[in-house]
Amino acid sequence: MAENPLSSIPDMVLARPQSKTELFTTFSKMALKGFGGVLVVVQFDLVDRKRWMTQTQFVEEWSVAQIMPGPNVVNLCLMIGGRYFGVQGAMAALAGLMCIPLVLVLALAILFGGVSDSPYAQGALRGMGAVAAGLITATGLKLTHALPRNVMGLGACVLFAVLTFIGVGVLRLPLAWVLLGLGSLACGFAYYKLARATLSQQTGSQS
Repeated sequence: MAENPLSSIPDMVLARPQSKTELFTTFSKMALKGFGGVLVVVQFDLVDRKRWMTQTQFVEEWSVAQIMPGPNVVNLCLMIGGRYFGVQGAMAALAGLMCIPLVLVLALAILFGGVSDSPYAQGALRGMGAVAAGLITATGLKLTHALPRNVMGLGACVLFAVLTFIGVGVLRLPLAWVLLGLGSLACGFAYYKLARATLSQQTGSQS
């Protein structure tokens, strides 16, 4: 019998949020720890600490959040909250992610207005930008461990990643066109692989 390439993908979430309050407090803590970008903290908390999803599930859902309009982490928190508690869960997760940082950013904006031209403030911003880039790069490399279990195969995943980098980072093509072009090709190829795997499984079970 032909092996289903998806059989090695762990699809069972080890735990789940017990209440909308837990959703709110969890995403509030993520937002407070998310200096330089919440992605790093969200990946660690949801996968490693809370175990609400596996590494593979995080990559798949982050991919969906990435191509949807709006901030990526906001899309992801809405998806997670909505999955467990519907609209109320989505709103609780969103409120946790946004409320406290909103107050802090407004306060910092008021304080920073008086020192924005200071060389020390400018140097601090440049330093934080470098650290943020490093955190995002490290998280991206960590997520590559889930690629060998992707239905398209590691080679195809690497190829699409390289083509995307060339399109956006080198050729400076509009992100929307790259997503529509390469994203459509990747979705079509994944659908083709799934269809072949399903057909092989059906053929093997009949023989």
